[in-house]
Amino acid sequence: MPFILLGTLLSGFIDVYLPKSALDKVLPKNRLLSIPIAGLLGLLMPVCECAVVPVIRRLVKKGLPLSTGVTYMLAAPIVNPITILSTYKAFSGQQELYMTLSRVGLGYIIALIAGFIIFKIPSSKLVRQDLMRPQEGHDHQHGGLTMALRSAMKDFVDIAVYFSLGVAITALFNTGVAPGREALNSLAGSPILGPAAMMGVAFFLSLCSTSDAFIAASLSHFTKGAKLAFMVFGPMFDLKLLFLYRSLFKTRVIIILGISLFIAIGALSILWAAFIPS
Repeated sequence: MPFILLGTLLSGFIDVYLPKSALDKVLPKNRLLSIPIAGLLGLLMPVCECAVVPVIRRLVKKGLPLSTGVTYMLAAPIVNPITILSTYKAFSGQQELYMTLSRVGLGYIIALIAGFIIFKIPSSKLVRQDLMRPQEGHDHQHGGLTMALRSAMKDFVDIAVYFSLGVAITALFNTGVAPGREALNSLAGSPILGPAAMMGVAFFLSLCSTSDAFIAASLSHFTKGAKLAFMVFGPMFDLKLLFLYRSLFKTRVIIILGISLFIAIGALSILWAAFIPS
């Protein structure tokens, strides 16, 4: 919840103080070229998956291309200094450099693929209708700070509703997850079911990207591919994000996004661990 508060405060100040022209100055004019750059912005503006959704929602309303916004949204929780350091620390003594670079590289590639696909689709088919309405400018000279805080409060209430639902369901799942550990371990040796099971666990546990590597490192029965799938899928699509995305995307888009990420991350994690030398 503190991360959501931080994200919505940032979104409120973006709403009031950030001119639409500022986006054109930061990113290349070529929208296709802005996608790979957006995937690296997490190195400069590190945010977790909870905080990034309200920020992207506000930037899209400001005129940020959806393809650029989604690339940053998916990559930033993984491609940022905090997550990189925590992953390196979590896998200390377990090929930490390989696992860290693999997580960052795979997360970046998946985010780019999503960005390039969305680039080809009209935004009106993907985002909620209220985000497509033109946004009126604010008078910065009269009550700018008050307007920023009011905007942040509105975003916080909207996002907190979805987040609370996700956390409540996650809590119900977590109370019964321990008895299933033996069943989970029985899938560890499967090259396909192992990564699929780990992504399922990542979805329900809804861990923060800055700490999930410690859980992955402790699951010694699973392959490197399965651990990578866990650490890449979770920050991009977990139970709390399922509800948070509801404030940005249409329902059918969220379903397609979740299925696509599950298949793409699962397949690439297996191939990565098999063909990229450790």
